[in-house]
Amino acid sequence: MTIFSRLVMGYLAIFLLVMGMSLYAIVRIGQFNDVTRSVLVTNNRLIGHKEKLRDAMLSQIRYERKYIITKDEALRAQFLKFRREFHQYLEKATSIADSPQSIEFLNAAKEHYQRYESLVDEEVKQLKAPQGYSPKWYQQRKEKAADGVIGELEKLGSYSQQNVYDKIKRLNQTGAESRRVIMVMTGVFLILGILNSLFINRSITQPISIMKKKTREIAKGNFEGNLDLSSSPEIEELAAAFNLMCNKLKDLDKMKSDFFSSMSHELRTPLTSIKEGVGLLREGVGGVLTDKQKRLLHILAMETDRLIGLVNSLLDLSKMEAGMMTYRFEPGALSALVDRAMMEIGPIVESKKIAVEKRVNESLPRIRMDSERILQALRNLIGNAVKFTPEGGRVRVSALLVNRNVEVSVSDTGPGIPEENLSKIFDKFQQASPSGSYPMKGTGLGLAIVKHIISSHGGKIWAESKSGQGSTFIFVLPA
Repeated sequence: MTIFSRLVMGYLAIFLLVMGMSLYAIVRIGQFNDVTRSVLVTNNRLIGHKEKLRDAMLSQIRYERKYIITKDEALRAQFLKFRREFHQYLEKATSIADSPQSIEFLNAAKEHYQRYESLVDEEVKQLKAPQGYSPKWYQQRKEKAADGVIGELEKLGSYSQQNVYDKIKRLNQTGAESRRVIMVMTGVFLILGILNSLFINRSITQPISIMKKKTREIAKGNFEGNLDLSSSPEIEELAAAFNLMCNKLKDLDKMKSDFFSSMSHELRTPLTSIKEGVGLLREGVGGVLTDKQKRLLHILAMETDRLIGLVNSLLDLSKMEAGMMTYRFEPGALSALVDRAMMEIGPIVESKKIAVEKRVNESLPRIRMDSERILQALRNLIGNAVKFTPEGGRVRVSALLVNRNVEVSVSDTGPGIPEENLSKIFDKFQQASPSGSYPMKGTGLGLAIVKHIISSHGGKIWAESKSGQGSTFIFVLPA
């Protein structure tokens, strides 16, 4: 058999094994997706509708009792509003219920609610009639019907939560089984790969054997070292390309590890919780909001979205380092971006009682820039200044024209940065905490991103600081 034939047979076996593993993985992933979709689309939504139905029911009881006492039509209107909402939520919950037990709970709740609704309507008629009636009789039966509604809803919630638990338990069992199968298949794949390599090694030259050994090291995650082969020009070119591949794989592996570690442990879970909490408050779950509260929640929502954007910035940093980031350069005003960045940080400034000064020359020329990226840089710099400035401190943002360049500086009255750290604070995952202070929480990516943004605009950035005397970050952009 020729070397080509042996290669074809060996790689065909590997290909078939990979195809089998891939098909098995696709089937399992499909099952995982089906269960996950069921939990998200059905169970979680059903639990949410259950809470809304319960709230709507309690609101009806409250307004109905007030109306019976005061006969205020405004209270009657509120009762009717929550009645409509109850019917809407009940209809939505019924439409997504996917099990006979859930439908049974909903139907039972509907029957109890119809009795409650009928009793309320009858009592309203009695209330408007000239002859008297027995409020206590109606009250007892209304309470019994309302308790029935809430009881069935609680059963629905408990059943849905148990259903979610059961599905997750099945997912765990399926995952454990899949891991065992994949481990066996991987072991078989590894053995066949080694046998195939040994088989091919008998028909190739010594330089290729050395490259095969290096390939095994790469498979184990060892990207260090370069091949130094003295052979024909073709082999030397192949060795050079191989060395380049090793270096690229090393960079990509580190970038991947840094990215997923930071995103998983620092950002994803807390940001999702914050966003959901703010969203619920804005929907009125916690009660009626004043105008000021609405404005504050609006700002909080904007800030949450901005923080979620930090997750995307991790990928942006990877693209920047790889030279793959796309910029949209258009003429824009820097002053508007400074105002926006300062407005977004307003709640934190107020809570820490920090004085923020803006010294921006309004006659600055328009700059050809990517406004979103420059805004991102300003957010990082101003946010850092506010974070490290103690209560009662001061932050100053300045922008002026210097030698046909726009120079922007952000100064604070914080504890400053040790001089030995000034040279490395723009490296990713580097944080310069003041001497003797506790480490500040964060990803250490902000200044690295800022440096890439400013460099991509043809500018430069640096920091000036002394311990105990505050810090100043300065960047220059061509006007």
